[in-house]
Amino acid sequence: MRNRMNEGISALVQQLQRDQQNNGSWRYGFTESGMMTDANFLILIRTMELDKPEIVSGLCDRILNRQLADGSWNVYPDETGGNLSATVECYFGLLYAGVSSDEPMMLRAKEAIVRRGGIRRVDSLLTKFMLAVIGQIPWTRFFPIPLALLMLPVSSPIHFFQFSGYARVHMAPMLLLADRHKTFQAPEIPVLNELQPTMIDNSLDDSLWDPYFRSGLLGQLKQWAAAWKEAPSAFKQRATQTAERYMLDRIEPDGTLYSYASSTIFMIYALQAIGYDRSHPVILRAIDGIIAFLRPDSGGLHLQTTTSTVWDTALASHALTQAGVPPHHPSIIQAGNYLLSRQHTKLGDWQLHVKNPEPGGWGFSDINTINPDVDDTTAALRAIEPLRQTNQHNDAAERGLHWILSMQNDDGGWAAFERNNNHPLMKWIPLEGAEAAATDPSSPDLTGRTLEYLGRTVGLSGKHPFVNRACRYLYETQEQDGSWYGRWGVCYIYGTWAALTGLSAVREPLEHPQIVKAIGWLLSIQNPDGGFGESCGSDRIMRYIPLQYSTLVQTAWALDALVSVLDSANEATDRAADFLLRHLLTTGSVTSYPTGAGLPGHIYSRYESYPLIWPLLALSQYRSKFFPSP
Repeated sequence: MRNRMNEGISALVQQLQRDQQNNGSWRYGFTESGMMTDANFLILIRTMELDKPEIVSGLCDRILNRQLADGSWNVYPDETGGNLSATVECYFGLLYAGVSSDEPMMLRAKEAIVRRGGIRRVDSLLTKFMLAVIGQIPWTRFFPIPLALLMLPVSSPIHFFQFSGYARVHMAPMLLLADRHKTFQAPEIPVLNELQPTMIDNSLDDSLWDPYFRSGLLGQLKQWAAAWKEAPSAFKQRATQTAERYMLDRIEPDGTLYSYASSTIFMIYALQAIGYDRSHPVILRAIDGIIAFLRPDSGGLHLQTTTSTVWDTALASHALTQAGVPPHHPSIIQAGNYLLSRQHTKLGDWQLHVKNPEPGGWGFSDINTINPDVDDTTAALRAIEPLRQTNQHNDAAERGLHWILSMQNDDGGWAAFERNNNHPLMKWIPLEGAEAAATDPSSPDLTGRTLEYLGRTVGLSGKHPFVNRACRYLYETQEQDGSWYGRWGVCYIYGTWAALTGLSAVREPLEHPQIVKAIGWLLSIQNPDGGFGESCGSDRIMRYIPLQYSTLVQTAWALDALVSVLDSANEATDRAADFLLRHLLTTGSVTSYPTGAGLPGHIYSRYESYPLIWPLLALSQYRSKFFPSP
């Protein structure tokens, strides 16, 4: 086993070092398992009358290559029965790309939509919104939140900044467009009534909101919506300018809004709705920024939601050092210098609930300058720690640590982007996925990952009060079966890995009953081949659903978790390590299954870096603990 492990680790190290860019970064693909961004960009190209035939052809090829035999599309490989929202997105994307509705693949898609109840059964808010943009459903059926929401001060019982940051950058252009009832239709594409058994979109009917409006703070929304219709034009203009300013102030250097393709597409439409010309520099830069996100995938082109460059670079550099690459190696130094250049130096929306805010975090993408997140920051801090030990980068590490500590929530956990942004009112909004999209609560995976950094890298333990509070948060959020839910990865394996490695790093007693229970849960779900695999379906029903095969990434997470809490190797760890070694640097479902989570039931991601980074880290930890060098 030792020789095989050394060979496997060496092969992964060499592959990562070959893939590193000249500026020290790693630029792997970050692909959505669905086609929402691809379809929406096709619609934008058509409605903007952009001359981009090669891009159109590439996006169409990816969509068509992923159509299922029954005419539908899904958002993760083992999703049964196809996905209606994805199928509607692809149908209209292809239609706007110029594919005839009489083509066989379009006829099959149309039949799949009708079989599933038509457009009125679409459950994705983003899909519904795009349908309203192109005039397929009326704006009057859209959710009744007035643009005036942006005008309310943060002292109000309900206000715009109670929504999560990733929701707000989509809502600002959405509210503008909904307020203007603006549509962008291609004249030769009719409103396809035949795809709707009834024209009434019940999922957006005001009656759905009535129980929520009759009592509590949400009742104020209905009053504001009614008052908004009679508001003076000057007040409405101020609200429009506030939404416009909100977007413009959050445009990144590459022209995108918060470095998200989806919010940028909505912004382009919203700016046109308030009078921007198609040739306005802001719009042209935004389009160029989106184009830079394109990447080959599935025999065509894919529009990535964003790039994962900072995240991949931080993870890869740390994995290399754990594998034994010395701190003075050029690959580590270059990665550190790249990461230093991406540390944030200005305040963003995250400062709202932070006392004495000071910048110092890192974001996810290559061009993220104002939207740092906890997971990327701890990942970057792990990566630059070896350079700090050689008396470099002390100031950057101190600022990053200060930022992390300032972001701890009152419940003891850590969220992704903002502090204490989990207003219970947001969970009551009767829209599919509202709780996941509209709030940014503490999560076990982010809390565990932060504890792992604080324990292994900084050397802190439960003796420190804020560490103790985080441990209590994890114990309180453990599931009855012993697992933890992971918000940003798939799903219970991910959350359990993060929680166990975090608790172990801060030296929680490994005989703690809840840790023992988590170990038992992990051992109970190991597959006969030694690996582990979990379906994205777990994320939708909030219960562990096994995948019918093992994946390289999830097996690495499970092995790393077990190594962190066991005193010695056993049959389970040996079998997991053997699975990894047998499948390293292979292709197919074992490496391609999406293991990144975005929006439950709708958005999942495949990180091209993950089948390299996580097995390398797990095997390196396994070797270091159980097969130390003589």
